[in-house]
Amino acid sequence: MANNASASSGSNQGPLNPALVDAVKARVAALRAADPSNIAAIPVDLVTASASGLDPHISPAAAQYQARRVAQAKNLPLDKVQALINQATERPLLGILGEPVVNVLALNLALEALR
Repeated sequence: MANNASASSGSNQGPLNPALVDAVKARVAALRAADPSNIAAIPVDLVTASASGLDPHISPAAAQYQARRVAQAKNLPLDKVQALINQATERPLLGILGEPVVNVLALNLALEALR
């Protein structure tokens, strides 16, 4: 499946824009509907978008939020999914520059390799 990068763009909506607020509320509702038993706080990067909408990384918190649902969908033990998340987590440069991020492509490839 190919991605269409021409459909990529930022919304240019500020935090006080009602359209952004509505979009975030809709994304929260969709996440809650997809996993109603997950009552954890939803990480902000799951309900907002990068400038392009094509960012290949998510926060470790966003990956962990979805871990149980992924484990169930893939019929895998939760601890195995969490180990793969840890393996796909890129640490800050020199241990101080930036934040840890999960490389979603690497994680998805690792999950598919288990099939």
